[in-house]
Amino acid sequence: MNISYNWLKDYLSFDLTPGQLSDALTSIGLETGGIEEVEAIRGGLKGLVIGQVLTCEAHPNSDHLHVTTVDLGAGEPQQIVCGAPNVAVGQKVVVATPGTILYSGDESFTIKKSKIRGVESNGMICAEDEIGIGDSHEGIIVLPDATATGIPAKEYYKIESDFILEVDITPNRVDAASHYGVARDLAACLQAQGKEIQLKKPSVDAFHIEDPVPAVTVIVENTIACPRYTGVTIKNVEIKESPSWLKNRLEAIGIRSINNVVDVTNYVLHETGQPLHAFDLRQIKGNQVIVKTLPEGTPFVTLDEVERKLSDKDLMICSAEGGMCIGGVFGGWDSGVTETTRDVFLESAYFNPTWIRKTARYHGLNTDASFRFERGADPNHTLYVLKRAALLIKEVAGGTITGEVQDVYPHPVLPAIVELNLRKVSNLIGKHIPDNLIEKMLNGLEIEILNKHDDSWRLSIPTYRVDVTRDVDVIEDILRIYGYNQIETGEELHSTLSYQTPTDRSYKLQNIISEQLTGAGFNEILNNSLTSGSYYAGLTSCPEIHCIQLRNPLSADLDVMRQTLLFGGLESIVYNRNRKNADLKFYEFGNAYFHLPERLKENNYLTAIKEEYKLALWLTGNSTLNNWMRPTEKTSVYELKAYVENILLRMGLPLKKIVYKPWSDDLLAAGLAIETHSGKQLGVLGVVQNAVCKKFDIPVEVYFAELNWEALMKENKPAQVKYSEISKFHPVKRDLALLLDKAVPFAEIEKIAYQTDKKILKEVSLFDVYEGKNLPEGKKSYAVSFTLQDEEKTLNDKQIDSLMIRIQKNLEEKTGAQLR
Repeated sequence: MNISYNWLKDYLSFDLTPGQLSDALTSIGLETGGIEEVEAIRGGLKGLVIGQVLTCEAHPNSDHLHVTTVDLGAGEPQQIVCGAPNVAVGQKVVVATPGTILYSGDESFTIKKSKIRGVESNGMICAEDEIGIGDSHEGIIVLPDATATGIPAKEYYKIESDFILEVDITPNRVDAASHYGVARDLAACLQAQGKEIQLKKPSVDAFHIEDPVPAVTVIVENTIACPRYTGVTIKNVEIKESPSWLKNRLEAIGIRSINNVVDVTNYVLHETGQPLHAFDLRQIKGNQVIVKTLPEGTPFVTLDEVERKLSDKDLMICSAEGGMCIGGVFGGWDSGVTETTRDVFLESAYFNPTWIRKTARYHGLNTDASFRFERGADPNHTLYVLKRAALLIKEVAGGTITGEVQDVYPHPVLPAIVELNLRKVSNLIGKHIPDNLIEKMLNGLEIEILNKHDDSWRLSIPTYRVDVTRDVDVIEDILRIYGYNQIETGEELHSTLSYQTPTDRSYKLQNIISEQLTGAGFNEILNNSLTSGSYYAGLTSCPEIHCIQLRNPLSADLDVMRQTLLFGGLESIVYNRNRKNADLKFYEFGNAYFHLPERLKENNYLTAIKEEYKLALWLTGNSTLNNWMRPTEKTSVYELKAYVENILLRMGLPLKKIVYKPWSDDLLAAGLAIETHSGKQLGVLGVVQNAVCKKFDIPVEVYFAELNWEALMKENKPAQVKYSEISKFHPVKRDLALLLDKAVPFAEIEKIAYQTDKKILKEVSLFDVYEGKNLPEGKKSYAVSFTLQDEEKTLNDKQIDSLMIRIQKNLEEKTGAQLR
């Protein structure tokens, strides 16, 4: 938001430089991002002085040039060649001295000493258009005889530079989205510093009804969307160009001048923060303004000449015959003020922030009015602003204020009441601030003290502060105005010992795993939590009923919250494949969301919401490309499984504690479920179903793993790093060739083996799988290696054979395995 340095001084007399003002605003929470000098006339008339023509003779080598001698008020008179037909002796003129830069549109040129047809010229006598104060080029500027010679033209024309401060306000501080709002905060700050300054609010005492003849009446059908609507009629206005003071004010902050009436509404908006709208009275059919909604799909052409289809939730300002304006957002094409307008109806209203925000988002509009209304305007300020604007319109456009002021305000908004305890103020701020200084700051912020009782003050919060509803909000304002930098650190520092929370541990481990995956060639992606509901149509693993639907989605492709990270990754794969990048390794940390209707309690929608933090991995394309060392190798589900196991190991989860079980659903084929021995699922991995890939136009296999990060963190929590000496006794390996049913996974063999012995059995590994000839139907052969080691002594054959017999027996009993 742009704030004019000179404009602020209309409400507050201060001696701060623009730089000091920037620092002061930043210190009270109105952070200033930059300062830019703005000149009312480009170049600021620098180098131009007022001179007097002493002599004027015809040029010896020209029939239209003159050779003049001009007194510039200091030094010797200067000879200047002039081509203007109206130059004469005794005139007071504007002279551009050598070195002066003059501007013409986007171009500029520098005045130099030169010879014009053989005669020396030491400057230029200027016309209006040459210095930017007008459009005339019929002759040079001739000033009144009483004008002092030698004074700068800038001083004569009273040209002053302005400075524009770029103020960044937080969403809760819409009260500071105006020059008066910023001046109010600045006044409170300077008063707290002991400076005797007063905030000057423009008076509206001169407002009165000049013609009592009834004009426009207002009917508000929807008082929830429009709690207050005020308006007044002004007849016989003259639409013309705005005076220079008004144009300069608006153009300095980047607002284009349109005409005097529209410019007043923009001026008052940026002065007070209250949006206004001026209607051409001819377009208010039936002399009635009706505030209501229109049927869904009603066409309406806005000021930008775009036809929009209205929602039945759009609040419209209508005449007796139809819509004229989208209330609080955008005006209509044929109801605004034009050069032919003679009578206007001026609107100053308060609209429900929720209604305005939804309408602005629905139509993709973001205007100065909607920006303020959707953050919360002041409902008790509309009448003052209406009077202020009406008086300014009379000043710049004439006219007669006609009929009674229309003010529909059925349910007045009362100021919030807050109990402030001064001891709590000291405790929260960490410093005692004198009571009289607190009172001065509150008065500066227009917060009224209703009564005082010991350390407890009862406060009335003005309705312009929509964000102040609690005592801590008031304390924040006190600290803000007092100054954060004035809170000293005492000699004693009271603090709690720092400790690591589960969130800290999770964040640290995420960084560790991210570094590991990045080092393995993965790229991290970050996808939108909003996705298309069509992805979940017909799924059983992620049923559509469990999707959290958006009530007002931005588009049909972003209408639900994701249940799985899979689809976002597939979109990223498609994006990259379309750009000739087909060999991909992606990972993502993100939330998945579920709506579980069976968990709904007492109509509290949040009880039916479940949120899970996930880690997902995607592999597709080639793992290595053909080179002199090795041929091209495609990625595989086994490579993905290795990456997953490396993650588990890095998180301190021994693979002995992990069980893999066959898994397949409508998203994954030939997959594995990753579980603990107790049956808790940690995640799944596998090949993405062909049907899913085809839906995304991906013609190759994609391998996907999704881990439940919160479940991993719970398994990680009790893990401790322990060291043990390297055993002095050699390990022993024994192999078994087992004939098994095809349905028996290796994980089951591994589980039974570790259940048989937990002391000397160190490792179980599968080194060969055979299916084919010479085996019975439905059977397969596993070659399994068992590593045995005693940490305290050398194993003998009796111990080894005894254990292997027990393992073999258990496998035979529990899986039906046979020794080949």
